[in-house]
Amino acid sequence: MVPVPAVPSPAEQRSLRPLVAESWLRSSAYRLDPDAVPDRVLSEGDLELHRAEHPLAGVLPVIHDLLVRHTLDAGLVVAIGDQTGRLLWVDGDRSLRRKAERMAFVAGADWSEAAAGTSAPGTALVLGRSVQIHREEHYARVVHPWSCSAVPVRDRASGSVVGVIDITGGPDAVGPVTLPLLEATVAAVEAELALRALARPTVSRRDSAVRRPADKPTAEVSLAVLGRERGLLRCGERAVELSTRHAEILALLAHHRGGLSADALAHAVYGRDDAVMTLRAEIVRLRRVLDAVAPGLAPASRPYRLAAPIDLDAHRVLTFCERGAHRVALGSYPGPVLPGSTAPGIQALRAEVSACLRETVLTDAGVDTVLTYARTDEGRYDVELWRLCLRLLPARSPKRAAVVAHLQSIESELA
Repeated sequence: MVPVPAVPSPAEQRSLRPLVAESWLRSSAYRLDPDAVPDRVLSEGDLELHRAEHPLAGVLPVIHDLLVRHTLDAGLVVAIGDQTGRLLWVDGDRSLRRKAERMAFVAGADWSEAAAGTSAPGTALVLGRSVQIHREEHYARVVHPWSCSAVPVRDRASGSVVGVIDITGGPDAVGPVTLPLLEATVAAVEAELALRALARPTVSRRDSAVRRPADKPTAEVSLAVLGRERGLLRCGERAVELSTRHAEILALLAHHRGGLSADALAHAVYGRDDAVMTLRAEIVRLRRVLDAVAPGLAPASRPYRLAAPIDLDAHRVLTFCERGAHRVALGSYPGPVLPGSTAPGIQALRAEVSACLRETVLTDAGVDTVLTYARTDEGRYDVELWRLCLRLLPARSPKRAAVVAHLQSIESELA
């Protein structure tokens, strides 16, 4: 017979954070054994079926690019679960995943509060918000060596929870940058899900005929302008490299979602108010390109605006910076916005993204992130940045010598 765990005593409850104490009470009410290992694991066939049907399956590349690849050698595990707390994918540090298997933290396992007690993924789903659980705060004793952070994923249209993303590991799993990193990733995932929902065909109740909106693209659309001389436009499986001029126009319209007047857009692109006729001719050529790649995206006029939102890579970096996700922001920044462009509007956007990233790194980032940024083309001759690296590095760090040498090299060139 499974022993019924005791309800935490008043003294124990006072020693716990209220969030954790309340979760322990719920776990006790489920008659869970704190010494047991979660054992509700799907068979391989059922797991594959569940994965294929789940909406998060389509956004796994986003999660990998923004989150998983940063944990592969960081001693952290990333778990993606459904809205019930069932883990569907577990990735990250390979050796740590093997250790996590001992407590059944594996794909297919049920880590809801009702099955596993207090944990970041299960408790985050119960509360509907971000949660961090530290070591002994877990209800199951087998999980006490671990810490975890989790954030629910929502369908923005309905507000309903569709899943949860979790980071599990040692102290870094609840470190100061982990939750902002997770929340930024979830924001990107929710945006991607929303774009896919817009692209989904609608069905008439009368005749069940598939109809697609005439004024919107039929697939998610993204525009890459960071670190590129020419923009790369993607619409579903199709992609086209845009001319610099067309990339400038499209990026500016994506950035100014409310639209721009002909005069304002002409000035942003050409730097002259008298270039409206030149702009109109270029818009006609751009529409032809878009009609072949992303039907329905062609700009409307009065004011010039896009029929549907574009996922602009520069916006992602700005969003990550605002959320304090330093590492994700830096990992998503291959270089400045259309570096060869002299369009005033693009120069302003380029400066905004670059300044925002630099300020975020200088203000809040850890030494590894600062060093990574300092080694980029933009940071290579930034004396303030390299001096910050020197201040942040421990006195006995072997990296200090290279930083000192680089500072001396910069100062001798500037002398």
